[in-house]
Amino acid sequence: MAQPNARCREQRHRAAHSASVGSLSKQHAGRPPEPVPSPAICQHGAKTITIDTHAVIGKVETAGADARLVEAIVAISWTVAEIVNKRIVNTLRCAMFAAVAVVLAAPVSAAGEAGDDTTVAAPAPVASGSAVTTEAGQALLQEGRFAEALDLLRPLAQSPEVDAGVAFLIGLAATELSRQPGMPDPDREALLDEAIAAFRFMLVNRPDLVRVRLELARAFFLKGDDDLSREHFEQVLAGNPPPAVVANVRSFLAEIRARRRWSFNLGFALAPDTNIGATSEERIIYIYGLPFERDAEELSTSGVGLSAWLSGEYQYPLGERRRLRAGADVSRRDYAGSTFDQTFVSVHGGPRWLVGANTEASLLASAQRRWFGGGQLYDAHGARLEAARRVSRQVTTFTQASYHHRSYRTQTHLDGPVADVMLGGAWIVRPTVRADGALGWGQERTDLERWRHERKWLRLGASVALPLGFTVGGSGEIRWTDYEGNWHPHTQGEPREDQTRSLRLSVYNRAFAWRGFSPRLSLVHEVRETNAQLYDYRRTGGELSLVRVF
Repeated sequence: MAQPNARCREQRHRAAHSASVGSLSKQHAGRPPEPVPSPAICQHGAKTITIDTHAVIGKVETAGADARLVEAIVAISWTVAEIVNKRIVNTLRCAMFAAVAVVLAAPVSAAGEAGDDTTVAAPAPVASGSAVTTEAGQALLQEGRFAEALDLLRPLAQSPEVDAGVAFLIGLAATELSRQPGMPDPDREALLDEAIAAFRFMLVNRPDLVRVRLELARAFFLKGDDDLSREHFEQVLAGNPPPAVVANVRSFLAEIRARRRWSFNLGFALAPDTNIGATSEERIIYIYGLPFERDAEELSTSGVGLSAWLSGEYQYPLGERRRLRAGADVSRRDYAGSTFDQTFVSVHGGPRWLVGANTEASLLASAQRRWFGGGQLYDAHGARLEAARRVSRQVTTFTQASYHHRSYRTQTHLDGPVADVMLGGAWIVRPTVRADGALGWGQERTDLERWRHERKWLRLGASVALPLGFTVGGSGEIRWTDYEGNWHPHTQGEPREDQTRSLRLSVYNRAFAWRGFSPRLSLVHEVRETNAQLYDYRRTGGELSLVRVF
């Protein structure tokens, strides 16, 4: 399928740019571009795509709902802090305050040259001389003289204060210039990076600007960064655009879906934990009514771990609606010593079907190996089924079912099949708010009866992009596990029953970024309650990781 051709017919292109940039010279700092009455007409293969730039601006939302959600998250975090080990929590709290202080002091990247880390203050009103230059840049854009417009506007992005309207004009000019015939690939990449930096500068302070997000999604699309392009296009759909814009965005999403080949995910994190091994703190246990004291080395151990993960996949086209997927995943968590070190490796492969415009499914063979404490723990082989469907502009559902047979290296009594089924969904409430949830069921049928069990779980989460660059999120999960067999002496002879609850809170600042990555600080608290002695625990952990934000 041909990629969407962003070149516009000359007469309509000029009319569209005249309307889209004409009001920007009067913008105050941080204000969005004014609505534009004229549509921009672009070609997508043999079809004409109309992007109505008047409708996709969107109304400015009040921050009341976001503020109430932030207050709720803060209240929950303090409640968690009061019920965990004070010394560790104080350490984590200090780390969080320090990180927030660094984030607040971090400069916001401006729309400079590709690869530059130009820093500016928050957008401010354009001085009179700059306003004249901005108007001249608008005129050049109207005439399709994008290179000259950039030469005129770029010096304004190097000043101590940059107007949001100037950043928007630079982004538009750089995007359009990158699409000119004969543009060398290195120059094209540099121009798209410059456009992305310009739109990013605006969205850091005003994440509700739907028009700017649409332009950012298009720049990512032209660059070939399909994951980020899809994410921002989906957020545009949540901004309540008119039907014509919805159809156009869906055309881009369909093209992204069809042309997808390589995908990668790489990350690492520092992970302090108050209870690395999820060990019970019970010092006295009772066997036949007699008390026994546990050795100190059997109690919980705290520490700081380093986590890293890498995954990659390639999809080979077998036809218009069929792909062959092949990929691998590797993750590692390392602590001082080797007692609690963990490594996991998996590979998968199989067909993927594109069913209609909004549905897809994959059937994958899978093999896994896990190491724990410096030695091999188990091997597993089996299959999994994945499916996803977009049910509306803002809601996507997905499901996964897997079946594997595990073979342990030494603990052979744990050998047996493992099955899991999960159903979930994501709801983009509006461009700045996202909610998701999932529920699942699982079963393990080990050789030893007492370790056979069924589990059920439920998870809910939400994230909010706020002004000043902050994004906050929270999620909670509850898991029920029911074992079979006799668990004496850990119970009074009845089967073991567990309930595990976890809460995760996170914050990062989109303005504090390097090459699109921002450090994210997370706090995780987990509690297991059970009727079996020695299997209850509490743990609190932190995580400092890097996340892709633009």
